[in-house]
Amino acid sequence: MKIKRVAVAAVAAVIAVSSPWAWTSLSARGQVYAVSDAPAADVAIVLGTEVVNGQPSPRLKGRLEAAADLISSGTARVLLVSGDGSGDSGDEPAAMTAYLVSLGVPADRIVGDPYGLDTYDTCIRARDVYGVKRALVVTQSYHVDRAVTLCRHLDIDADGVVAPCHCSWALRTSKSLRDYLASGKAAWDAVRDRPPAVSSPSDPAVRNALR
Repeated sequence: MKIKRVAVAAVAAVIAVSSPWAWTSLSARGQVYAVSDAPAADVAIVLGTEVVNGQPSPRLKGRLEAAADLISSGTARVLLVSGDGSGDSGDEPAAMTAYLVSLGVPADRIVGDPYGLDTYDTCIRARDVYGVKRALVVTQSYHVDRAVTLCRHLDIDADGVVAPCHCSWALRTSKSLRDYLASGKAAWDAVRDRPPAVSSPSDPAVRNALR
């Protein structure tokens, strides 16, 4: 009897942990594309991650290279690079902007948000601060479903674009596990309509860049 109770509890725990992941995966179904197949959108949101000695990490370079391809092909017109402007590893949007310029993206096509402290904050600030209603969201495959789901939950008509990882199998696996667990926080943020960690007044930078 005790073994049966333990088994039932274990199954219940798995379901509880997996439900948010299932939500993000199912909600993003049909909304994720390769760079070459991405639908057109005025704005592409590039999600930040760590920088190393002021330079984008390999994973971040993959996102930026994909974003630069979207600009060069005309699929997107403006890039909103969103990350932590004062994080432990450095200023993510500044490093992202400099790397994009080195790839040939015109500086006036790039807008930086230094308060995109996590995926949820990036999406809600894109909507409320920068007025984004339709966007492509650029990140790696292990992250893209959660990013698309959160942006769509926040009323941005979002499609995901899968960027190369430039990472080892072990790192990709660990990041996939991390994202599986992070889906619980994503669901909780969505359910309680969490405000962003940093609120800012409306910023016309994206609208100006589109002119």
